[in-house]
Amino acid sequence: MSENIAIHTSNAPSPIGPYSQAIKCGQTVYLSGQIPLDPQTGELVPGSISEKAEQVFNNLEAVAIAAGGNLNDIVKLTIFLTDFSVFAEVNTVMKKHFKEPFPARSTVAVKQLPLNVPLEIEGIMQIPQSKSNL
Repeated sequence: MSENIAIHTSNAPSPIGPYSQAIKCGQTVYLSGQIPLDPQTGELVPGSISEKAEQVFNNLEAVAIAAGGNLNDIVKLTIFLTDFSVFAEVNTVMKKHFKEPFPARSTVAVKQLPLNVPLEIEGIMQIPQSKSNL
């Protein structure tokens, strides 16, 4: 059985609760949900949903890199939105960060998210054996 390894990077926001930014188990990495927090200031990013989504994907990318991969190693995303009317805008930002084949994905409308943010995104990443360094 593989050992669970906690992943942490200062290039993504520190957890706001009792969880890890990601857990690596074998070649699979489970990336915790990221919200639009600036990792340098710890403050929520102001602006449009596109600006907030941009920060979320940047945070996910920082954790993916710390785990030994990158966004294109993500095989599954789950997007949580408090307002489904922003779905198309989030898709536009996502297309800037991923290339085909895009990861499998679920998008779920929820009533509320931590710190009252409008979106949170989590992922599952599969690191190719040749890239693994942890």
